Amino acid sequence: MATPNISINKRSSEIVFFDLETNVPSKPGQKFWVLEFGAMVVCSRKLVELESYCTLIRPGDLSVVGLKSGRVDGITRKAVADAPSFEQVAQKIFNILDGRIWAGHNIQRFDCVRIKAAFAEIGCPAPVPVGIIDSLGVLSEKFGKRAGNMKMASLAAYFDLGEQKHRSLDDVRMNLEVLKHCATVLFLESSLPDLSIGNCQGTSSITTRSRSQVHNIPTSPIDKWQSSPSSITTRSSSRGKFPCREETSRKSPPSTSAIGYQRTVPYARQSLGKVTAGVRNLLCKAQNKPLNTLLKHSQTLFR
Repeated sequence: MATPNISINKRSSEIVFFDLETNVPSKPGQKFWVLEFGAMVVCSRKLVELESYCTLIRPGDLSVVGLKSGRVDGITRKAVADAPSFEQVAQKIFNILDGRIWAGHNIQRFDCVRIKAAFAEIGCPAPVPVGIIDSLGVLSEKFGKRAGNMKMASLAAYFDLGEQKHRSLDDVRMNLEVLKHCATVLFLESSLPDLSIGNCQGTSSITTRSRSQVHNIPTSPIDKWQSSPSSITTRSSSRGKFPCREETSRKSPPSTSAIGYQRTVPYARQSLGKVTAGVRNLLCKAQNKPLNTLLKHSQTLFR
């Protein structure tokens, strides 16, 4: 009798990233048709892919799909002409979504609404999530506007992850990679308080040891150095508020979210790749080196 409960508990802790591709209504009153569904289930503890599913979907009205696409891998009328209808794949979509944590970029305003409408149209109950993680809201709050607007394409370009393909499964996997990169940056910022951190105008938000003090640090074990209660002096940094710009894409961030936060970062915009490479090289060079050598190089890393 315990086996079903274990299975349900395991399922409810899994995260399913999903994305819909639809037509873009060009006339008042014209409806959205789901043209592609893609989903990837990941373990919430390790973020490893457990399963994935993707399918093109034939709309009830083929005329809403262009004969040609402006994108290299875009969806065309020919591509969906022989695809299954939504009703034919509804059970598979329900099985992969129902009872799991839903995740995606701007899914609360777009994908969740569209998926529920699609199930309602065929007269079937829609899947129900146990929770929703909208990466648009999470990144707007935690990561700030340092990558410009919050479109997935802009975030992917910021981290050099390539161009967004606007295909469901590709976008889902890109979404997860963007979240991983953002989390890494935030972790580094919170874990390296001894580095001199300033914003783009050069205002320092953390006071660190002087270079001469760093040279005089004894080569004692790391755990002994970390036990010192007065190693670092900090002061809180202020956060400015910036309005979002108006967006027109169907999956653009909402124009009503007028307030965001600009986090203080230890590098200039568009230089994350150099920072990442610098951290990697520093850590590689620091193997089997005394702590004072590591600190000496760390002081100039984010200049």
